[in-house]
Amino acid sequence: MLLAVLLVGFGLSDLVTRLFHRSWQSAQTAVVHAISYVVIALAVFDVAKYFMEEEVILSRGKHTLAEARVSLTKFITSIIIAVFVEGLVGVFETRGEGAATVVYPAALLLVATLMVLSLGIYLKLSVQAEGEKKKEQLED
Repeated sequence: MLLAVLLVGFGLSDLVTRLFHRSWQSAQTAVVHAISYVVIALAVFDVAKYFMEEEVILSRGKHTLAEARVSLTKFITSIIIAVFVEGLVGVFETRGEGAATVVYPAALLLVATLMVLSLGIYLKLSVQAEGEKKKEQLED
C-alpha cells in the first residue's frame, strides 16, 4: 500500500516538475503519464487491500464456493479495470505517432477483453458447480 502511495507521489511530482520547467507538450505527456501512474497505483493498492482482507483479516479460509467466487471476482475485476485503463491511456499516448505504436495498447485492450470473457466463463461454471453441489446435498 505504501508503494502505491509512493507511485502516486512520483507521478504527481513528475507532473508538477514538467508543468513549471518545460514546454506545454512535455506537460501534456506528463499528464498522461501521471494518469498511468495513478491507475497502476490504484491496482497495486487494490491488490494489497485484497490480500490484507483475505489473508490477514479474514484468514479463516473459504468455507463455500460462493465466498471463493466473490473473493476471486473482486480481485480479478480490479486487475481488469487497471488493464483496461492502462490500455486506454496507452492509446491516447500513442495517437499521432503511427500505427506501429498502437500495437501494445491495443494488445492490452484485447487481453483485458479476454480476461472479462474468462471471468464470465469462470463465474458461469462456478455457479453451475455450486448448484450441482447444493442439488447433491438435497438428495442426500
